[in-house]
Amino acid sequence: MSERTTPESGHRTVLLRGGEVHSPADPFATAMVVERGHVAWVGSEGAADAFADGVDEVVHLEGALVTPAFTDAHVHTTGAGLALTGLDLSGAGSLAEALVLVREYAAARPDDRVLLGHGWDAARWPDGRPPARAELDEATGGRPLYLSRIDVHSAVVTTALLDLVPGVADAAGFRADAPLTADAHHAVREAAHGAVTPLQRAEAQRAALRRAASLGIGSVHECAGPTISSEDDFTGLLRLAAEEPGPRVVGYWGELGATGVARARELGARGAAGDLFVDGSLGSHTAWLHEPYADAAATGNAYLSAADVADHVVACAEAGLQAGFHAIGDAAVTAVTDGVRAAAEKVGLARVRAARHRVEHAEMLTPETIAAFAEFGLTASVQPAFDALWGGDGMYARRLGAERARALNPYAALLRAGVPLAFGSDSPVTPLDPWGTVRAAAFHRTAEQRVSVRAAFTAHTRGGWRATGRDDAGVLVPGAPADYAVWRTGELVVQAPDDRVARWSTDPRSGTPGLPDLTPGTELPVCLRTVVAGETVFVRPGE
Repeated sequence: MSERTTPESGHRTVLLRGGEVHSPADPFATAMVVERGHVAWVGSEGAADAFADGVDEVVHLEGALVTPAFTDAHVHTTGAGLALTGLDLSGAGSLAEALVLVREYAAARPDDRVLLGHGWDAARWPDGRPPARAELDEATGGRPLYLSRIDVHSAVVTTALLDLVPGVADAAGFRADAPLTADAHHAVREAAHGAVTPLQRAEAQRAALRRAASLGIGSVHECAGPTISSEDDFTGLLRLAAEEPGPRVVGYWGELGATGVARARELGARGAAGDLFVDGSLGSHTAWLHEPYADAAATGNAYLSAADVADHVVACAEAGLQAGFHAIGDAAVTAVTDGVRAAAEKVGLARVRAARHRVEHAEMLTPETIAAFAEFGLTASVQPAFDALWGGDGMYARRLGAERARALNPYAALLRAGVPLAFGSDSPVTPLDPWGTVRAAAFHRTAEQRVSVRAAFTAHTRGGWRATGRDDAGVLVPGAPADYAVWRTGELVVQAPDDRVARWSTDPRSGTPGLPDLTPGTELPVCLRTVVAGETVFVRPGE
């Protein structure tokens, strides 16, 4: 890709030409004009000649694909950055390998007050168990260490870190011989993250945002709250995003009730939403279920009741803010829909629907809760990489049994019911990987829950904007924000679970713009450039 002048800024008029522009305004578009941070025109190469002499810059795409930038609708930016810059155990194939990595990391960082790591998943290890505290004490030489499980709902720690948290042994979720969950986990996490300096935190946030931009992500939704981050972390991220070029950051602060709503408004949050926990996670046996786990005599943890949900939605309605909840297990999702129903009886259905309240993760749904999502206009903010990582005969099946596991993450059923989808990564739980996320939804491990690549792409672009109440963005049409990415990719195709739909969509008469071939095993597109509001925030070196 070549260009005539320097990279564009938000105040320049730019013509992109000689590529493929993914736009519903013109399914055969090869050119686009950007002016004052917005899309001004899309059309054919021949028509582009009329603009060439009146713009500040011409970008010659040389056959590259231009799409709307992705929106990652669920991110923990500091955690994602710490995973990039800290100890990442997601690639460890065994307990022994994980302990070696811990030992090497501790030796390489002698000055860190607390060692931080993330990503272990004992369910995928031959040993089948997490590191014991004594093993971690030995590997670190007795230093404070916090290692969160891949789902971030439990952690293993060293004795030295426990010593920094008085009374933790009496907290809910503390077990001397197992990973910490619930209140005990929250307490040690607060102590561990409290040791991160403001400089380290800002460096981690920059690393995460740079990584996002390099993947064609133009905006992220930060899902923060008092049990998973801090006010300083949240406001620092919003300030950094406002001051430095990079992806947009939409902040959510998950704190309950009128106090939480007031805090969210004070902190500059889009809503009192994000990770406001109704339950935990399946991997840590803390997701709240109607029936016990298949591999444990428990039904998980219930952190909020339907009445709590109702009170929070009413408080958000009175403040004019969006509400949202973290709910994974079927009992947790039922509590959310029951609570929203009760709130609608108080403030009115139209008011509830207009707010586009969110449910994060929403992994275990029933026909009844799917219908309730549609009735109340709830957005399902979901992570298809979860299915790719844990579906099939993986962790879901071990935790729930094969029959219940097959019903998880029912994207096709949600779309059929008219439920809006917004895709994200929950990074650092799964990596920032937008095209991989689209692939995971299109090639869901449960075939009947697969969606078309086009529908998945829409959920990861326009869906994130719609989740914030914006219907005019996430698509390349005149008047839309000029948030876009340029890709090196192969032939464009139309992929859908129904072969008849796919065949018709490839007919020129259908006017369906193509997208990259995401068949598993094929190479994913490579991001060459990411632009936010007309300003370049990433250029691949050498391009």
